[in-house]
Amino acid sequence: MRLSSPCSLALSLLSLARTGVNAAVTVYGQTPLGVTRSTSGTEPTQTTLAAYNDTELIPPPLPTNVVREFKVDLQRDAASVPNLSIPHKTASFFGFSIEMSVINQVLGKNSSHLQVPFLNLISNLQERAGHVLIRLGGNTQEYAVMVDQLENGRAIAKEKASLTQTTLTPAVLYTVDLFYIAANISSLVNVNWFLGIPFNDTNWRLAIAEYGQAILGDRLVGLQAGNEPDLYERHGHRPAPYTPQDYNREFGELIQAMQSNGNIPRTNDILIGPSLATGDWEPQMVWDTGFIDNYRDNLCVLTVEHYPNNNCHAQFGTGSFQDPQTNFPSYLTHNAGVQLVNPYLSSTALAQQYDKPFMMFETNTASCGGFPGISDSFGAALWALDYGFQMAYSNFSNALLHIGGQNVFYNPFTAPPTNETGFHEWTVGAIYYSVLVLAEALGKSNTSQVVDLTGAIGSEFTPAYGVYENSQLSKVALFNYVDDLEGTRGPSDLQVTLSVPGSGVPGSVKVKYLDAKSVSSKYNITWAGQTFGNKFEVDGRFKGDLNVVDIPCDTTNNACIIPVKAPGFALVFFNTDDDITELGQATSTFTTSAHTKFLNTATIDPEVLATSNGHSGKDRARMGSTSKGSTNGGGRRMSGGKLGLSVLGGGVVMGVIFVATMM
Repeated sequence: MRLSSPCSLALSLLSLARTGVNAAVTVYGQTPLGVTRSTSGTEPTQTTLAAYNDTELIPPPLPTNVVREFKVDLQRDAASVPNLSIPHKTASFFGFSIEMSVINQVLGKNSSHLQVPFLNLISNLQERAGHVLIRLGGNTQEYAVMVDQLENGRAIAKEKASLTQTTLTPAVLYTVDLFYIAANISSLVNVNWFLGIPFNDTNWRLAIAEYGQAILGDRLVGLQAGNEPDLYERHGHRPAPYTPQDYNREFGELIQAMQSNGNIPRTNDILIGPSLATGDWEPQMVWDTGFIDNYRDNLCVLTVEHYPNNNCHAQFGTGSFQDPQTNFPSYLTHNAGVQLVNPYLSSTALAQQYDKPFMMFETNTASCGGFPGISDSFGAALWALDYGFQMAYSNFSNALLHIGGQNVFYNPFTAPPTNETGFHEWTVGAIYYSVLVLAEALGKSNTSQVVDLTGAIGSEFTPAYGVYENSQLSKVALFNYVDDLEGTRGPSDLQVTLSVPGSGVPGSVKVKYLDAKSVSSKYNITWAGQTFGNKFEVDGRFKGDLNVVDIPCDTTNNACIIPVKAPGFALVFFNTDDDITELGQATSTFTTSAHTKFLNTATIDPEVLATSNGHSGKDRARMGSTSKGSTNGGGRRMSGGKLGLSVLGGGVVMGVIFVATMM
C-alpha cells in the first residue's frame, strides 16, 4: 500500500507522543469513578431497551465431529508459509461505524463535552494498535443537512423524512460543532475519521466535505460517496431502473461538483466507494463499469458493507421472521466467517492490483439492530473475532463494526439513557472484546500477516490462525466454539499441540485467554483475567488483575501444549518478550474529578476552543441490509472556527482540557 498519499498516511499508523497520560476529567450526571453508588432503593426502574436486554439463549448441542486433541505444525519463517495475507499496516483492524444520528450519545454532547468512557475505550485500542478508524455515517448520512444552529445548542437533531426504506431513516440536521467534536477527540486519542457526503439525490450538499477538510485536515481519511447504492432503487432513493452504470456516472458528477467548489482543496485520494450491501448488485457489476479505472486518482478506499442476517421483521414488520434461538448455531462455526468473506475474494485481489485498500465499511451480527441473545453474547465475541481474522487473512485492510442507539442489540459499547446518567455508567458489548483482542493479535508493527490454519485441523468448531510479524512467527490464535455447559455435557476443552518443525519451539510461551462461562453469556467476560464490567458498570477501564499464563514447552519433543476451554479463545505469544504480553489497562486514561447533574462527559473550556490553533485543510442481501440508530443528546456550536485544543511539542497540553493535568 502506498504510504505517500494523504489517504494512506491517515490509514497508516501514527504515533502520539503522549504515553502515560492520566487526565482528570469533569463528569456530568454520573457517580465519579471509584465512588460507591447508593443502594437505598431510590434509583428508577432499570430500562429494558435493546442495548440492555438480558435475553440468554440455549447453547447448541455438542457437535459430533470435534477432536479434542490435535497438533498444528507451524513454520518459523513467513517465507515458508503459503497463502499469507498482505501485511496489515492500517490501524486497529476493527474500527467503528457510528450511525450519524447517535453521535451525541457515543462521542459527547458537543465539542467541549466529550464522553469519558469512550475516550478510555479508544485509548485501550490505541495502545495496542497505534490508532483507530471511525466512520460517522450510515443510513442517516444520506439525508443529512448542515444548519447554522439548532435549538438548545444541539450539534445533531433528527426530523421525520418521507422515506420508504426499512429503517424509515429520518433526516439528520447537524451544525459545524460535529467536526469539532471529532477534531477534539483526535487531539486526545489517536482517531482518524471517515465522513459521508449525502447521496440521496444529485443536488450535492457538500458542506460535510468543505468543513470536514477544513477542520479535520489530515485526520480525515476519506469521504464516502453513496451508502449501499445497490439498494437505492428498492428503497425509493432513485427511480427504476437504477444500475451500476448510473452509480458510476453519478460518482463522476460528484467529483466534478467537488472540483468546482473552491472550498474543497482535496479531491484526489479521498473518495470511498462503492459501499455495496451486496444485495441487488455484486461488486463485479460495479467493477465492470470501469469504476476503478475511471476514478483511480480520486479513490482512497474500495468498500463494501454486509451483514450475515437481518432482524428487520421484528423491528419493522418486513421480510421473514428470524428466530434467534434457531439462528444461534450459525454464528458458532468457522464457516460463518468464511462464507461471509468468500464473495469478496476476487475484489480484494483486484484492490491489490490497483494498490487500494479494501474495507468492510459496515458490518455486525445482523442488520436492523441485531438479535437478542446473539448479538450481545460471548458467542458473538468469538464469531466477530473469527470473522475479523478471516477478513485479515483474505486481504481486507480493515472492517468497521456498526454502532446504533440504545434500541439495538449489537453495540460494542453503549451510553446509559439520558435520564439514567446520574446513577448508571456505560455498557460494553461482547464484541468490543473482539476488537481489543484482534488489535492485540495484529499489533502495531505494520508487518503483521495472517494465515488460516483451520484446514489442517479439519473442524469448523476449533479454528486457528497464525500471525507473522517481521517475517517471523509471532502468535497463534486458537478458538473453541463448543459449549459443554461447564462439563455437564461431557468435557470439551481442547489440548492443542503447537510444533515448529526444523526450528523447534521456544522454552515457553505466554497465553492470554478470552473467557466466559458459556457462548450465551452476556456478562463476566474476561480478557487475560480482566473485564470492563457488566451492564451499567463500565467507565472504559479494565477491572481486575492481569493474568497471563506462562506455559513451558517440551523442546526435546518440539511441542507446546495449549489448553483452550469450552468455549474459549487463546492467543499464544511465541515472543515472550513482547511488551503487549504485559499490557492490560492502557497507560493513558481519563478519570473523573467532579460530579454535577448534566451528562457523563469531559469538558473543554470554550475560551480555549475559540483561541487555540486548529488543523489545516491542506491538503444490506435480502430485505433490508440496513443499519439502525436513534437520536439523543445535544451539542453547542463553538464560535471562532478554531480547534479547541493546544498542542506543544507533539503532546497534548492536558492542563487546558477539562481541568486535566499531565501525570
